[in-house]
Amino acid sequence: MKIMSKIRTAFFCQNCGYESAKWNGKCPSCGEWNTFVEERVLKDIPHKQADWKNNDTTSPRTHKIINLAEVVTKDEERILTPDNELNRVLGGGIVAGSLVLVGGEPGIGKSTLFLQNALQLKHIKTLYISGEESEQQIKMRADRIQNSNEQFYLLTETSTQTIFQEIKKLQPQLVIVDSIQTLHSPFIESAPGSVSQIRETTAELQRFAKESNTPVFLIGHITKDGSIAGPKVLEHMVDTVLQFEGDQHYAYRILRTIKNRFGSTAELGIYEMTGTGLRQVTNPSEILISQREDLLSGVAIAATMEGMRPLLVEVQALVTQSVYGTPQRTATGFDLRRLQLLLAVLEKRGGFHFGVKDVFLNIAGGIRVEDPAIDLAVLCALLSSYEDNAISPKICFSGEVGLSGEIRAVNRIEQRIAEAEKLGFEKIFISRYNKKGIDFSKFHIEVIAVGRVEEVYQRLF
Repeated sequence: MKIMSKIRTAFFCQNCGYESAKWNGKCPSCGEWNTFVEERVLKDIPHKQADWKNNDTTSPRTHKIINLAEVVTKDEERILTPDNELNRVLGGGIVAGSLVLVGGEPGIGKSTLFLQNALQLKHIKTLYISGEESEQQIKMRADRIQNSNEQFYLLTETSTQTIFQEIKKLQPQLVIVDSIQTLHSPFIESAPGSVSQIRETTAELQRFAKESNTPVFLIGHITKDGSIAGPKVLEHMVDTVLQFEGDQHYAYRILRTIKNRFGSTAELGIYEMTGTGLRQVTNPSEILISQREDLLSGVAIAATMEGMRPLLVEVQALVTQSVYGTPQRTATGFDLRRLQLLLAVLEKRGGFHFGVKDVFLNIAGGIRVEDPAIDLAVLCALLSSYEDNAISPKICFSGEVGLSGEIRAVNRIEQRIAEAEKLGFEKIFISRYNKKGIDFSKFHIEVIAVGRVEEVYQRLF
């Protein structure tokens, strides 16, 4: 009589990967509702994990207790790519043996970005594993990018066992997986894209990356709420998490660092989508400020920071008489609650009657800004539209506005002033509390320090 292994089922939380014997409405681990999905699991057969080296499960490393003082540190080996924006967000290049997860909406350009970078790395043997597209589709995209590389290899496969067999033959120096949700391990009974499959395939690729010292990029899908599809544990397993974002109606894309074990998490790279791939935007301030000939009211320029990079962005405001009874408040690229707070400050501290006005606010260029230093520019754009009086295009602003109407100091003010000067601005309004310990005589731009909202209004209007 043939003894068959017993196949059992378990319930997994789609958000955090928590396993339960029965279905739960609320996950006991992460607290999310309606996230449990039933999956088949094979636990009875003891199996070896898919290994890239001769299916040998023994690791060459010996694990023993060691004193911290005995640990020898060294700088990480990094591969510098021709893409300076990607180097920036990774903290100075691709770290050998790192596992990088890249998430983004469908059609935003994730596959194009990494295919383009792989084709530019002429001295690195790269393996591009695709579970979504055929060789012909990838070749068509490569022809559109107009780049070729003798060291670039393709594999259209979804089984990790086959993938590791091919990796063993080729011995690549860089591996790109598009996408992690399409891979499946033969040792897990559930369907590709399920929590247990994503967790297992990522663990196998992580073992390969660490043992062979080969960097691996995983391209991942995102859910409708913007988070990376699969269990949250996936983001804990990898070394770096990048988010590729942008508006489908604009040509600009932003590559943002969410987590980075080898560098800062406050970095971003900016690209422009063109017919021949993604172009690096080295001076984003010029594209985020529209070139206008006429003086228009309701426009102010803000000196903001995205990570370590100073940017000048255009803030557009429209204030009109409300005709529907309840005044409307609409903000694009800016926090709506922050806008309501600034309107309340103007109403209380400045005596402006915004309570009977419709207010619309837009950050030009399709980007979203969360830096509090943009407050002063937003406030000035609102006042400009309210008074129907244009602000000179040679003036920019950088300051946070407090609830009592004071202009608060912001960080890295020298970098903001230097960026404004570089782009030809003649004046910059900052907080008077930013003046401590900074020598403004080295700048050729006029720095105007203000302490309250009333001072700004008197100087401008």
